[in-house]
Amino acid sequence: MTSMQDSAGDSRRGLILINTGAGKGKTTAALGTAFRAAGNGMRVLVLQFLKGSWHYGEMESAEAINALDGFTYVMRKLGRGFVKVGGAEADPEDLRMVEEGWLEAETAILSGDWDLVVLDEINYVIGYKMLDPERVADVLRRKPEMLHVILTGRNAHPLLVELADTVTEMREVKHAYQRGILAQRGIEF
Repeated sequence: MTSMQDSAGDSRRGLILINTGAGKGKTTAALGTAFRAAGNGMRVLVLQFLKGSWHYGEMESAEAINALDGFTYVMRKLGRGFVKVGGAEADPEDLRMVEEGWLEAETAILSGDWDLVVLDEINYVIGYKMLDPERVADVLRRKPEMLHVILTGRNAHPLLVELADTVTEMREVKHAYQRGILAQRGIEF
C-alpha cells in the first residue's frame, strides 16, 4: 500500500472540502485551490452565493485565466450583494436568487462538466435558512465520483461537516478592522 492510499486502497476520488470558521481566508483558500486546479488542467467553476454588485478582484483574475488557451476557470456571482439578517424576514428577491443559484449549482455538480465546483458562501445561505442543508447534502451524495466540491462560509451545517472529507476552520486571532483599518483592495476584495 502506498502512502497515497487509504486503508481501503482507494487512492483517488473527488473530495468534499469545507472552509469555515470566524477567521479570514475561507474564500481565499478556496480560490487558491481553484487556481491550483486550473493550473493542473482541471475545469473549475466558482459559484459565489450572495456576492453581487461589488467589484471583486478575483472576478478579473478568473476572466483572465479563462481566456487563456487550455484553461477553464469560470466564476459567477449569484446574488445582489450581502443580505440583511437578524430579526427581519429574508428579502424575497434574495430568496429567489438563492433558489436560482442553487438550481444552477445542482445542475453543474451533477453535469459531469466540471472537475472542481466551489460553492462560495453557501454556508451563510444555509445558516440564514435560505436553503435547506438536506438539499445540498443530497446533491453532494450524488455528485460524480471524481468531482471535487468546496463549500465556504462561517458556521458550516453539521450535516455537511459529517459528509465532508476535509473541514478546515479558520480562527481569527486578530484582524486589522478591529483597529479601524478598512478592507484593503487586493487583500479583502
